[in-house]
This record gives sequence, C-alpha cells and structure tokens, in this order.
Amino acid sequence: MQRFGQLIGVKPERYAEYTAAHAAVWPGVLARIRESNIRNYSIYAFGDRLFAYFEYIGDDFAADMARMAEDAETQRWWAVMMPMQEPVEGRADGEWWANLTEVFHTD
Repeated sequence: MQRFGQLIGVKPERYAEYTAAHAAVWPGVLARIRESNIRNYSIYAFGDRLFAYFEYIGDDFAADMARMAEDAETQRWWAVMMPMQEPVEGRADGEWWANLTEVFHTD
C-alpha cells in the first residue's frame, strides 16, 4: 500500500459549490475510484486550500490512473470540478493536484 497526500487551491467563490458536490459524489465516480485501487480517500479544506489523502493498494499506479482518466463519467466529473480548482505554484509538470512528500507516518 502506498499513501498519497496532495494539495490544490479552491476558488473562494466556488467553495460552497465544491463542498456541496462532494457531499453527493456521483456513484460512478466513486466506483471508478475503487476500481482504480484507491482506498481511504479524504479531502480536507483549510481556507482556499484543499488537502487530499488516499491509499493506493494496486501494483500499477500509472495504469490505474490512465484507466480512471479514460472513464467517461470521471471526465464529466472533472469537467465540473476543475473550474472550481486552482493548482498551486511549484507543482511538478503535468500535475493538477500537487503531490506532497511524506515526512512522517506512524500507525
């Protein structure tokens, strides 16, 4: 299992809309997340920043993420969510959500 932490901004004027959408995530999107071997997925807010945490239990992250990106319902979800988000400066090329470096963990 691999843990991921990610960071992105949310446009302040879209925050209420963003959180309302996540209170009722489309079932097909949730199914695709699970089929992509993602578990324990959470998004937290702090002001205009969103922090996501999830655990990946598969053995080919790139392939699972490619299948997720090809999913039509996920693409529609992203088309709704992405205009509400603001990627953070300093993220790596090709990242939408910035991947964070884990500096500490304990069970």
